Amino acid sequence: MSKRLEDFMKDSREEFDELEPSADLWSRIEKHLPPEGATLKKMEKKTFSLGFVMRVAATVILVMGIGFAVYLKNEKKDSKIDFAAINPAYAQQKAQYTSLIEAKRIELKSLSGTDPELYREFNGEIAKMDSTYKQLNTELKSSPNQERVLRAMIRNLQIQTQVLNQQLQVIEQLNKAKKEQQDNEIKSI
Repeated sequence: MSKRLEDFMKDSREEFDELEPSADLWSRIEKHLPPEGATLKKMEKKTFSLGFVMRVAATVILVMGIGFAVYLKNEKKDSKIDFAAINPAYAQQKAQYTSLIEAKRIELKSLSGTDPELYREFNGEIAKMDSTYKQLNTELKSSPNQERVLRAMIRNLQIQTQVLNQQLQVIEQLNKAKKEQQDNEIKSI
């Protein structure tokens, strides 16, 4: 406590002790309190036993777990599409473009250290095309003309490959320009 507060309490102690509650104060307070049995009955009605709460929580967890397991099972079942059964040539092209895109993305990420802002912008563009590809993949499952949707997916992969190639060229040109600029600065020094 602060020194001033302690000093005030010591100086005013006698004044505090002079004030005492009246003798009938407690009886007046008791008149306003509800009867003793009524309070307990209200509390018993409002409270739940720990066992009841635990059973409800266990039931909720069990239902959520079963729902999640069913969701995962359906997701796995739906995600396995046999592209070769639709069109073997398209399936082969899809596999080639997918692996090419993955390699280009890795290369792009390795070059991103020089200009992270440019990498984020490039990655955003690829993410948009990738979301379109995923949407086409979802449509493929229920489409009556799966070959047409598969062609659209392959076209999307081709465009992604072209964009990635252009992005890599831009980064290489920027790096080349920066290196030339640094070389010129070093020569001028």
